[in-house]
Amino acid sequence: MTASDTNGAAILWFKHDLRIDDHPGLAAASKYRAIVPLYVFDHRILSRFSDEMQEMVLFAVEDLRKSLRDLGSDLMIRFGSAENVIMELVKEVKATNIFAEEEVEYDLRMMMDVVKETLETVYSQEGSARLVLWQTPFFDMKNLKDLPASHDDFQKLQFPVTSPLAPPTLPSVKMELDWGPLPAFDDLKKFMTENWYGPQKSWTGIKETSAESVFQRVTLKPGESNRKDSSFRHYKTKQLPKSVFVTRKGDVVGGGTNTVLNALAAYLRYLEGTARDDWQEVHERLRNAETRNGASFIALFGPALCLGIISRRRVHYEALIYEKERNAGFLSPFGYSAATVAAAIDAVRSMEWYSLMSLKGLTSNEGSYPIRIWRWKGYLIQYTAFGHEGPAILLVHGFGAFLEHFRNNINGIAEGRNRVWSLTMVGFGKSDKPNVVYTEVVWAELLRDFIVDVVGEPVHLVGNSIGGYIVAIVACFWHALVKSVVLINSAGNVIPGYSSVPFTSERKTSGVSWLGARLLLFYLRLRLQDIVKNCYPSKPEQADDWLTNEMLRASYDPGVQVVLESIFTFNLSIPLNYLLEGFEEKVLIIQGMKDPISDSKSKLAMLKEHCAGVVIRELDAGHCPHDELPEVVNAIICDWVASVQSELHAESLL
Repeated sequence: MTASDTNGAAILWFKHDLRIDDHPGLAAASKYRAIVPLYVFDHRILSRFSDEMQEMVLFAVEDLRKSLRDLGSDLMIRFGSAENVIMELVKEVKATNIFAEEEVEYDLRMMMDVVKETLETVYSQEGSARLVLWQTPFFDMKNLKDLPASHDDFQKLQFPVTSPLAPPTLPSVKMELDWGPLPAFDDLKKFMTENWYGPQKSWTGIKETSAESVFQRVTLKPGESNRKDSSFRHYKTKQLPKSVFVTRKGDVVGGGTNTVLNALAAYLRYLEGTARDDWQEVHERLRNAETRNGASFIALFGPALCLGIISRRRVHYEALIYEKERNAGFLSPFGYSAATVAAAIDAVRSMEWYSLMSLKGLTSNEGSYPIRIWRWKGYLIQYTAFGHEGPAILLVHGFGAFLEHFRNNINGIAEGRNRVWSLTMVGFGKSDKPNVVYTEVVWAELLRDFIVDVVGEPVHLVGNSIGGYIVAIVACFWHALVKSVVLINSAGNVIPGYSSVPFTSERKTSGVSWLGARLLLFYLRLRLQDIVKNCYPSKPEQADDWLTNEMLRASYDPGVQVVLESIFTFNLSIPLNYLLEGFEEKVLIIQGMKDPISDSKSKLAMLKEHCAGVVIRELDAGHCPHDELPEVVNAIICDWVASVQSELHAESLL
């Protein structure tokens, strides 16, 4: 950066960095002669958020404006497309640089590219304005290329954590500008309605309805009330004057940076007790959100971290400061003295790891498929998309696998004039592995939201193993999203003559599941190659070193033990014949008859007897026919999809 550069004006474009504390972009922009902080209510950004998150944005933007004014600056507020707003503002203030945080999400990266291309069309005496991307470095790592593939290897390098930045001194506002008003929540909702972006409007209610509430509604007898659905009603107590739960729903910590820091201080000091009403409220919510050890942190603070109201390294810094206070200035090599400190530090370090992995995957061009990132409930989910025409197909992997398990299917199916998506579900591969209770319901709701948010149209769902069972849940609960179902050696049972189906999304972890997951992980690392090859009896060479090495790599990721605990709490009590009821004519079963995990002959016999209308294809393969006999499976899927599409077209003409 030269002296002539800083003589101009800079625009600081806030997106998911709604703070002045620990803000490298603000620090860089503060060196300019003039700085114009900007927040754009862009429908493409806001459409990704729930109503509660949009409400949190309003509180955070209001606090951000106040904080900037305290520094002698201000925050410009605009509505519309970011590229158009920024282009006009560049012309007005003759800005030479626009500072913006680098993004990992595919849609936001595409939007940033549009902004960059638009800026190249704006010329002044100083040339076209530049889009300058910045990051908040958590670890003192000079180059992203230094990031090892394995978290185990990464830990051995012991990169130190960098310190957060204090707010800089800003140049005073000397320009006469229209800074714009902050909208009310109702105004924001009206703007979003008038500038609709995203899924079909008829689908907007689908994401807001939980799997459990859908199931209980369809299984209620006429006149029967749903008394068990209390977990989906919200009982909001009267809000305290200094409550950190600022939204109408009041489920998560929100407000400005200082409010979130206050909540963090209360959270960390849970063991100490308090007479303060606002801290007591945090402690009560902590207990309610502690579905497993440490899960309360991400449940309460995840949205604030997602919006950048507080930075990850600020959380890390504050947690370590408190830990030292508890231990006379020392940090024990044997762990943290408070569970809340461990929960906060483990969460932000894990978030940073997956963010770095995602960014490296986007910039390194490694692998056979272009990786994209989708953020689901704050978690980074990897996916890929192939094909430019034809019906939409979504491939869903099994337990312990990832999108690349369809490495020999994605291209082959796309070449059959289809558009193919494949994702790595939360908890697997290189997708986030947050500290939550994993259930088949969580993964079903993930698929539902992916179809709505990313694909944007009904799909043909293809699932292997537990992925097949999850696909069946989606087809049962959200019919409008699914054209047909392909189950490849699916998990789940057939139960004849069932009268009632117990179902709940609530699961409790135990000491048995905790210990079992750790013993299982040790065993899997020791015998992984043999276990995988056993699932490929006809062509064991397909279970190659790359596949097993990638599974082994993922086994060292932070959070993997939590995912493995789900094996001991799975609830597969809803039988496949119930899930597929009324959908049978649109179901294809592909079964490897040498499956070492289940009795294929007995399962097919039960499916034929109790799921009339399903189409069955038997293959000389094991548990993963799609990877063992990819050419055969690809042809079967392509023919199936073409047949279903033809039937759907004929039905539409009636």
